[in-house]
This record gives sequence, structure tokens and C-alpha cells, in this order.
Amino acid sequence: MIDYKGKVALVTGASTGIGKAYATELAALGSHVILVARSKDKLEALAKELSSKYGIEAYALPADLSKPGAARLLAEQIAVLALNVNILINNAGFGTHGRFEEISSEREQEMISLNVASLVDMTHQFLPYMQQKKNGIIVNIASLGSFQSIPYMATYAATKAFVLSFTESIFAENRHLGVRVLALCPGTTKTEFFDVIGTTEMPGGINGTPESVVKAGFRGIEKGRSYIIDGISNYWIAQSARFLTRKFTAIITERMTRPASSKTAASIPASGKSK
Repeated sequence: MIDYKGKVALVTGASTGIGKAYATELAALGSHVILVARSKDKLEALAKELSSKYGIEAYALPADLSKPGAARLLAEQIAVLALNVNILINNAGFGTHGRFEEISSEREQEMISLNVASLVDMTHQFLPYMQQKKNGIIVNIASLGSFQSIPYMATYAATKAFVLSFTESIFAENRHLGVRVLALCPGTTKTEFFDVIGTTEMPGGINGTPESVVKAGFRGIEKGRSYIIDGISNYWIAQSARFLTRKFTAIITERMTRPASSKTAASIPASGKSK
């Protein structure tokens, strides 16, 4: 069993959803927590709650990690507090939903910056200390979408495919250095994510919870996994890509995820060939 007591955990996107659940569980296990998100009020309220309830130190550091250089500035703030990060939870991120050409280019670029560039920069900032101490944990929040294309969420799925590939590579590089690295891949989860992308309707419904996702994350770290998928049904959905062509999977997924306003009576041929 990994001992989390007295460790310093940095959680991004900590104000709600999976990030808040991760921060809460780490605090319950005795870790001091650094909470990062854009919402100052929510962070400060959570920091006060966790500190009072679990007797740990909790720090609220508001930041917009989608901005260039934000990770470096955050690392400098943490250094001023004389803290060293033992656990990094790269959770901050968001998605977009709709036809690609109808989504704001600026919004897409902001998403790429947060989901990809910031995650890489955060890893650059805090991995070396863990390597030096030959002890540490990095959890990067990927997605079930890391394993296949998702029409109408094209850029989001691509960013999460990057997260999975990047994380597995960093896992392999550090497996003998005492640093555990995990890509945590949730399916649809009951968080504010779907409010942000502007839809609450997804194929199969929205069934996961932040708590179930976090539980899977801890399990994956304990087992020394490079990635873990939350939920048995989600696992088999991800594995289906092994048995179906990528083209067929993309066509089927397009039919399932097409925005309601764009749905037509057109059917997909059984062969999976588009006309």
C-alpha cells in the first residue's frame, strides 16, 4: 500500500468534478493539497473545508493554465511557499461539441493549450523533483475517447489520444526511477464537463461519477498500471477498436454522437461503408 500521509499533492481543475473528488480523497489520506483552478472563491472554500475536516494544509492557487507560461508561474508560486510536489494530478481540461467548422477556432486552440500544452508543461515542472527523490506519482486524466475518434468532439478526442500516448511514454521512461505515471481514462461522468460542451445527451447516458473515477485512479497506481479505464463496460468499448476497422468505428460513432439538430433519417449500411 502506498502511504499518502504527509505528501504534497497538486491537483489541477480542483474546484469541481473529478479534480475536487481527487483533492478530497488525497486529503482524507493525509496528503497536503495544492488546489489549482480559475475559480478563486471555490478553491478557497474547498481549501478551508479540507483543512478543517482532515487536519492537513490546503493551499488555493487560482490560475488559468491555458495561458502560455502559466505552469512555470505556478511552479514559482509553489517554490515561494517552500513546498515540493510529490503527487501531480493533471486534471484540468475541457471539451467542445458540434460540427468542427462551426466551433470557434479560438475555443479549440484554448482547449488544445489546456488539454495538451499545459499538461506537458506541468509534467516538465514537477517530474524532475520526483526523479531526484526516486518517489512520486503523476496521474494524467485522459478519456475513453483516447482510444478512438469521436466525431463532433474531434479535437477533444485528439487531445486525449495525445494524453494517453504521452503518459504511456513517460510511464516507460520512469518505471525504474520510482515515479508512478498513470493515464486515467473515464467514460461519460457526471460532472460539469457536459455543461461546458453544451450537451447533456450522450450515447448510453452519463453513468460514471467523480468518485468512481478517482477510485479507479488509486487502483491503477497501486497496481503499477500505465493506464486504467473506469468501468467494465467502458473497458470493452475501448477494446472494440481491436476488432473493428477504424473507418467503421468512426462512422458508427458519428451516428451515435451526431447533434440532435443535425440528425437525419439516413442509415448506416451494415457493411460500414459510407455512401
